[in-house]
Amino acid sequence: MCAALAGNSRVSRSLCTCWVFTVAFVTTLLRRRPRLLLVLLLVGTAAVYLTNLSSQKWGNAFYAAAVQAGSVSWKAFLFGSSDAANSITVDKPPASLWIMEISVRIFGLNSWSVLAPQVLLGVLSVGILYATVERKFGYGAGLLAGLVLALTPTVALMFRYDNPDALLTLLMVCAAWSMLRALDDGRTRWLVLTGVFVGFGFIAKQLEVFLPLPGIALAYLLFGPPQVGRRIRQLLAALAALVVSAGWWVAIVQLTPASDRPWVGGSKTNSILDLTLGYNGFGRLTGNEGRGGGRQVPSRQDTEQMFPGGFSGFGGRTGITRLFADAQGGQIAWLIPAALVLAIAGIVLRGRAPRADFRRAWYVMWGVWLVGAGVVFSFMSGTFHAYYTMTLAPAIAAIVAVGAVDLWSTRERNWARIVLALTLLLTTATSFAFLNRTPDFLPWLRWTVMVAGVVAALALLVRPVRIVAVVAILAALGGPIAYVAQTIATTHSGGGPSAGPSIQRQPQARSGGGVESTVPAADVTALLEHNASSYTWVAATVGSNAAAGYQLATQDSVMPIGGFSGGDPSPTLAQFEQYVHDGRVHYFIGGSQGSKGRPSDIAAWVDRTYDSRTVGNATVYDLTAAPK
Repeated sequence: MCAALAGNSRVSRSLCTCWVFTVAFVTTLLRRRPRLLLVLLLVGTAAVYLTNLSSQKWGNAFYAAAVQAGSVSWKAFLFGSSDAANSITVDKPPASLWIMEISVRIFGLNSWSVLAPQVLLGVLSVGILYATVERKFGYGAGLLAGLVLALTPTVALMFRYDNPDALLTLLMVCAAWSMLRALDDGRTRWLVLTGVFVGFGFIAKQLEVFLPLPGIALAYLLFGPPQVGRRIRQLLAALAALVVSAGWWVAIVQLTPASDRPWVGGSKTNSILDLTLGYNGFGRLTGNEGRGGGRQVPSRQDTEQMFPGGFSGFGGRTGITRLFADAQGGQIAWLIPAALVLAIAGIVLRGRAPRADFRRAWYVMWGVWLVGAGVVFSFMSGTFHAYYTMTLAPAIAAIVAVGAVDLWSTRERNWARIVLALTLLLTTATSFAFLNRTPDFLPWLRWTVMVAGVVAALALLVRPVRIVAVVAILAALGGPIAYVAQTIATTHSGGGPSAGPSIQRQPQARSGGGVESTVPAADVTALLEHNASSYTWVAATVGSNAAAGYQLATQDSVMPIGGFSGGDPSPTLAQFEQYVHDGRVHYFIGGSQGSKGRPSDIAAWVDRTYDSRTVGNATVYDLTAAPK
């Protein structure tokens, strides 16, 4: 298998790493040594995720620059500022930055100190999901759940990246763990802890953390051990814990005078509530994300011309099949059909079990999580990136692992074997379809997966022995393993990374999250660093992505005018003129533009007022020189 990849040595090494890890893990499973297998799962996950990590460089430089700022300024740390001089924040709360910033404070600023903590979050997520499953369903189901989560392509991508989704996913898994403890014994402390995890998830990525809440709350309301009145009071206690654990940071931002804190990036009114409910909230659902801040999506007229039938954000047409479209299918959807079938089968398997039956509650909780979040992603009309679907991965892994083990344990029943076989055939067909979208990428793999899947499915009907289960697992994970291998062998950057091989026919948006940061020439960096300590900002430029490159190169504050897309009203022209008058900004770097490509009024004022010169790859204005 490895020899078949001789044309791409990096992908070959990555694929071999993933396959050795998976095959060793699955075959060792037959020996029934839980502790050895858990160590292998966690160490293997870390080894795969750390492979080729330095090639990611800064990942998303937009967040890496904020990490640099928070590593030298506690104020920037608290608010999530893009620059240490605290002109504006990133367009998300700062919890995900805090872990990376502490790492950088300890180890210095480099790619590993920024990204390695994200890998650690991935290993923790796999371990906690294992513990959640193993406690009630045994080590086999726990190990399978951890393996499926670790080998989900978008999960492998984002646990090697500096976006907020890594911490968000860990906190979601933690919330599921504590809620399932509550479903087991009915103690209030577990529900309060669930609220705490969700609250801190809000400080990581705001309203996205609420996607699993309907499943979590409904499962306890219907199946929790206490009487219904107590269950309601306990859920209200969890809600109170959520509000407190998220609200303390929101209160700090809202109560701090605007003059004493940075502008809230992405908001139109310098308010974290506006950011929460607007650009990062209902705007993502309706597509009306506003013009005053944050990333801009194509207009409705533009989208209708570009993609008749509907295009949203960067994830293709909205609709029930969106998760299986080119942009998302290979990221997350390999096992979604299997998860849906196994969730239904698992509920049916419980028959007339008592109301508080834990297994039925398990399927309901994860099933509602998967379906509810999947529907939101399928129909949201605002900015949508494929990696958002990472939210679905814990539910898929938990359902597939427990459902497969439940049916396997009852395989003496004809209907259980039939469901297992049909689930594997459905998974095999899904894998073949996804792999067929990139026929030049490992062309032999889709046929290998199909043959192995069909043979294993037939064997499940005739003689379901353990070796058949091993073949079935490898067939189901063959496609995801290849995508993970390609992902760790490839450098990703910018705001819209995607796992696996590129699908050329995948629709691309005209503007938005795929923008990459500027890599400044050495002479530009030297110019900015000269006498840098005399200025609050060594330079200013339009847009956070442009500013990030200069800031990471110099490790000095660079003002990102207008925030992410250049559309935020921070600073105003009058404020910027005052900064220049006070000698706080040394250079202005031209060439960047504001929201939707419109020139910034500040850039226009600078060009009218000061002479420019070309330094390396940049147009530079010395704001301390005499005006024209």
